[in-house]
Amino acid sequence: MATITGPLSGDARTTVAEALQGALVDLIDLSLVAKQAHWNLIGAHFRPIHLQLDEVVALARAHMDTIAERAVALGANPDGRAATVARSTKLQQPEGGWMEDGKVLATITDTLDGISKRMYERIRATEQPDPVSQDLLIAVAQDIDKQHWMFQAQR
Repeated sequence: MATITGPLSGDARTTVAEALQGALVDLIDLSLVAKQAHWNLIGAHFRPIHLQLDEVVALARAHMDTIAERAVALGANPDGRAATVARSTKLQQPEGGWMEDGKVLATITDTLDGISKRMYERIRATEQPDPVSQDLLIAVAQDIDKQHWMFQAQR
């Protein structure tokens, strides 16, 4: 059986693989949390929030693929299985049922804030061992920070 190897080894590979796996879990769960809110949103501001949640889902899905493919290029196996995400997510899970627009804004703002903080930790962790992965994490942080600002501005 063929295996994939990459330019990193030892501690560098481990550090970067962990950063990418953490980012992958955050992004997968963000897409799920945002879709849950998207489907169950109610309130006077339904339409703009509904559409913005789709933007969040689209950016999460695009970045998760890039992050997972970078892990593979480094010889690490990304794990996006539901059980792995459920076991290792750091995201606060939304309540079930209908969600008032104000509650959605608060939930998504807090979720994006937590992801942003973890992305910055990953950016710092990958600076020396792999600037290429760091660059990808910077792009994720940029989009997460923009969405955080936009949700926060509506509160």
